[in-house]
Amino acid sequence: MLSDDDCARIADTLWAAERDRAPIPPITRERPDLTADDAYRIQLLNIGRRAEPIVGHKVGLSSAAMQQMMGVDEPDYGHLLADMRLREDEPADARRYCYPRAEIEVAFLLGADLPGADCTEEDVLEATEAFAPSIELIDSRIEDWRIGLADTIADNASSAGFVVGADRVPPKTLDPRGIDAELSRNGEVVAAGRSDAVLGNPVTAVAWLARTVARFGVRLRAGHLILPGACARAVDVRPGDRFVAEFTGLGAVRLTFREEN
Repeated sequence: MLSDDDCARIADTLWAAERDRAPIPPITRERPDLTADDAYRIQLLNIGRRAEPIVGHKVGLSSAAMQQMMGVDEPDYGHLLADMRLREDEPADARRYCYPRAEIEVAFLLGADLPGADCTEEDVLEATEAFAPSIELIDSRIEDWRIGLADTIADNASSAGFVVGADRVPPKTLDPRGIDAELSRNGEVVAAGRSDAVLGNPVTAVAWLARTVARFGVRLRAGHLILPGACARAVDVRPGDRFVAEFTGLGAVRLTFREEN
């Protein structure tokens, strides 16, 4: 277990990397002893110093496609903050990020608090007010995405932004395991998958998240947005890109990026 001072130093380094858009070498290169629990302590330090309210949580690397892409073998988890919210009708600026990538996800909108350590899939379905189509924007403050599990957890699970479409579907009317999703970039399909790519069922991922973060005193609350993980591989973002994600039975969501000046 790292000391509080060591965690604070690493948190400061990650904070500066995001602020200055200046990626750093993998943390685990210098600290191979960094555990997932230590990494989450580091994440919480930087969440605590941001003025923005927490609006939700995310699971990352929960599909085989993303685990293979990033070279890890289990999910990670992070916070979603109000200033990460992007809009369908307002182009985002790709230059704000280090290595931005887009992912397609079935979003969960909670209408009630979830239990902590004992959370079940049944609890998740009962607490979920609606599913919604979403695109998550991920980014890494670690050079060239050379991350291990502890690196990405410390870096708030590579969170950067998210956009949620207007459609809302009650969970009782749609099987969360059978939602086909497709991501187009500039009119060309660049990724496709199904929601059961996420741990066999995205509901499973949300229950796992509730149990995992409970030991750090974190709860998933009514009103929170939960992103359970990507249905397919992440796609690189470039200035001027126009993304459309379409989900069977769930509608569509768009995310565009400004052209370079």
